Amino acid sequence: MANFSKKYYLFLIIFLGILSAFGPLVTDMYLPTLPSMAEVFNTTPSLVQMGLAASMIGLAVGQIFFGPLSDKFGRRAILLSAMVLFAVSTVASIYSPTIEFFNICRFLQGLGGSGGLVLSRSVATDCYSGRELAKTLAIIGAVNGIAPVTAPVIGGLVSEAVGWQGIFWILFAIGIVILIMCLIFRESHPLEKRHKGSVISLLSRFPDVFRMKYFVIYTLLYTFTCGVLFSYISSASFIIQNHFGYSELQFAIVFGVNALGIGLGSAMSLKFKKMKNAALFGTSGIVAATTLQAIAYILLPAFIPYEIFTFTMLVCVGFNLTSSTTLAMDEGRDIVGTASAIFGASGFLFGGIVTPLVGIGNIMTTTLLLLGICSLCALFFALKTFRRSTLSA
Repeated sequence: MANFSKKYYLFLIIFLGILSAFGPLVTDMYLPTLPSMAEVFNTTPSLVQMGLAASMIGLAVGQIFFGPLSDKFGRRAILLSAMVLFAVSTVASIYSPTIEFFNICRFLQGLGGSGGLVLSRSVATDCYSGRELAKTLAIIGAVNGIAPVTAPVIGGLVSEAVGWQGIFWILFAIGIVILIMCLIFRESHPLEKRHKGSVISLLSRFPDVFRMKYFVIYTLLYTFTCGVLFSYISSASFIIQNHFGYSELQFAIVFGVNALGIGLGSAMSLKFKKMKNAALFGTSGIVAATTLQAIAYILLPAFIPYEIFTFTMLVCVGFNLTSSTTLAMDEGRDIVGTASAIFGASGFLFGGIVTPLVGIGNIMTTTLLLLGICSLCALFFALKTFRRSTLSA
């Protein structure tokens, strides 16, 4: 374990937790307003959902750039640049005249927020390895669980009081807080370990990552788990509000309770001695929960069965997010910035693909279909992970 004082260790955990929370903050905080924003911009639900997809794509693309660049220039400088972009694009989104302009701003906002995501994994891997890395990622996951719990609740309250723009002013303030915390953060990637070649030469490291067989398997496991997660995220507000008839605030509370499941699963994954066992357990649970949810929808299409199986599914998602991240980051630690970029980008790119798909046809039916496909694909790669008998993590 890195030799940190207790005070700085606590600061680092909170700092990394907030950085990793950028995904939920950017995507979740304005979820309660999605149905009403279709009326605000006088557009269709699909175009409104494209704003969510645009932010996910930005979160993916940005990691591909910021991760490798942090291997050359250090984590701190890249993080500062990303936060400035996040702050500027957040303010621009507030004054969007059209849904198209808003969606562009959402892409840029995701681009800036991606710096926090990719660097939270890189910094954790700089400082820890093996079980210690797993524990750190689980703690960060628990801290991160606060974001999806509070984000939609705050979003629902703020949107009812002052409109959707207030949500984005809160996101802007969070970006400023991160900039201030960067002044305390100690660079975790020293000069002697940084990439010595040109910026262009950083591109040559991507093929090296793809040649790591088990890194690719762990990344695909994470990717399809994200497919499950984002299928739920992008459909939840429409299902809970429009299909079951609940209000924005009621949706925010339900969504927050469900988000606790992710944090719970992340913490419980440490009960397994080997992370590959946690991955197999989590993926099997996702398949079981989504199957039971589909059966319940056919036989008993009520909210309570939907909620029970959704919460169970998200607990199992928490197992997978921690285990797949730990396994992948340990595998790619020699070029961790680039590895973290590919790992994180894959999840959000896939999320950007599945997000608009849930709005095609009957949203409940389409969502269940996507959950089934993604969960079965995740199970396939979890089984491949389990067969690696030499892995000790």
